[in-house]
Amino acid sequence: MDQSNKLSRLTIRLHWLVAIVVVGLVCVGVLMKYGQLWSLYPIHKSFGVLALLVILPRVVWRIKNGWPKPVHSGRLIEQRLAKVVHWLLILATLVMPISGMLLSGAGGFGFGVFGLTIVPANHALNNPEEVVAYNDALSQFGYGMHSWAGYLLILAIVLHVIGAFKHHWVDRDLTLKRMLGRH
Repeated sequence: MDQSNKLSRLTIRLHWLVAIVVVGLVCVGVLMKYGQLWSLYPIHKSFGVLALLVILPRVVWRIKNGWPKPVHSGRLIEQRLAKVVHWLLILATLVMPISGMLLSGAGGFGFGVFGLTIVPANHALNNPEEVVAYNDALSQFGYGMHSWAGYLLILAIVLHVIGAFKHHWVDRDLTLKRMLGRH
């Protein structure tokens, strides 16, 4: 368990593992959407499904263990913003893979993990190139959630990183060092 002045190794490892996986997936997602790199979809989907294997334990651990006590109390507005950002990070990292699987699976595109099919694609009988949605409304809901959660996640990551650097360089406290396991 975490202590008020020191985070457990599990907390630190889960934080950084989820951070690396999620930032990587966000970067690939942005490349796919704005760079039209469609060939990255199978990789993005596979890592998105696998991401749940580290996101779920992180969410459960964080809720069970609670949030660490701040090293530096700061102003009330900063404390409230930090809580909002931390909840956004937890919720958005959970919503992203679930909504991605919903939009792709219900949309008939299917998904799996590196060639292992979890939900098969649904191709039209008379045209194997055409994909037919299993449930278009669910797919559209998943698409909307994936898009909005993606933008909120990017915002939360940026605010989180800015907050960490503010603690380190402006407040000169041990928040960042604690998260790096150096305190």
